[in-house]
Amino acid sequence: MGSFMKYDAIVIGCGLAGAVSARELAERGGKKVLLLERRDHIGGNAYDCFDDAGVLIHKYGPHIFHTNNERVYNYLCRFTEFSDYMHTVTANIHGEFVPVPFNFNSIEKVYGDRAEALKAKLLEKYPEGTKIPIFELTQQDDPELIELANYVFSNVFAHYTEKQWGVPIGEVSRETLSRVPVFLSYDNRYFQDKFQGMPKISYTSMFERMLDHENIEVRTGVDAAELISFGDDILFEGKPFSGTVIFSGALDELFSYEFGRLPYRTLDFGFETHACDGFQPNATVNYTVDQPYTRITEFKKLTGQQIDGVTTIMKEFSRASGEGDTPYYAILNEENLALYAQYAKKAEKYKNFYPLGRLAEYRYYNMDAIVARALELSDGLIENK
Repeated sequence: MGSFMKYDAIVIGCGLAGAVSARELAERGGKKVLLLERRDHIGGNAYDCFDDAGVLIHKYGPHIFHTNNERVYNYLCRFTEFSDYMHTVTANIHGEFVPVPFNFNSIEKVYGDRAEALKAKLLEKYPEGTKIPIFELTQQDDPELIELANYVFSNVFAHYTEKQWGVPIGEVSRETLSRVPVFLSYDNRYFQDKFQGMPKISYTSMFERMLDHENIEVRTGVDAAELISFGDDILFEGKPFSGTVIFSGALDELFSYEFGRLPYRTLDFGFETHACDGFQPNATVNYTVDQPYTRITEFKKLTGQQIDGVTTIMKEFSRASGEGDTPYYAILNEENLALYAQYAKKAEKYKNFYPLGRLAEYRYYNMDAIVARALELSDGLIENK
């Protein structure tokens, strides 16, 4: 156990936010960094490992890397090679596997003989490659385009969203509805980003390489609250700590839920191993009209792992987060953001304290966005040292 003089920076949480920050402060900033992680492993929610059947699984849900940010891509390529995996998603609509986002291939599958005429109508109004919000299609004066929008709403969006967020579809905001598209393309890729893929070995090996630096000490299985406290000042091992503190945990928990608990959705995962080469046609199948789970992920199709006669799938169930649950998705509404603002204001009183990440900032980040955010924060800390 080091003394309080040993470290220039303490990073709490070993997901992408914490690991990138630790590496940058250690390597470019020349700081001695202590990285604390409550779980018994590095990698945060991106942690992957082999199950008892020898299948590489993502323990906390599927993580697919994709970005248009060249700096982020090049940065991660220092620590891993990426495969050329392109993510595709289908919806199981009454037993038919239909590509989502709903596109020309989906139209052909659902509408059969009517598909050509329907695609022609869309291309009369919009350029090929456009993503048209279904809400916009409902405002057209063409009954067939309205029918298409209603089909996507009912069979792809409505039930899935009710399961995901736990609210009746009538309470879902128009802003959310405006993001549900019909994609005028035959491109079945879920993401059209310039860079995408999966680590050729694993996410965990990427984190191991990222944290392999002489200026970084990693302690897993340690609750930061046992070592660091936030009273009038920040105390580490009972003594004032004046160095940098980057915190990627839940801000309401850090301050003992003083103003109330921030609401989140959490996820329950049902892992199943099957004695077959493949379970479903692609890595992710959304269940949009039935079943209590939102989707099934088949990991071999995600990672490209070659292993015969066995496959592992994961069913994903969404529900409200409670005490002891892992918070996944912030519920962003005016009331909750006002509550978070109280915690953010309290955090501001601590000099050199930086909340970073989904939980600490009470917002949603894709993987590439949190890497970019961690790099930007590190840039500022290093330049202003």
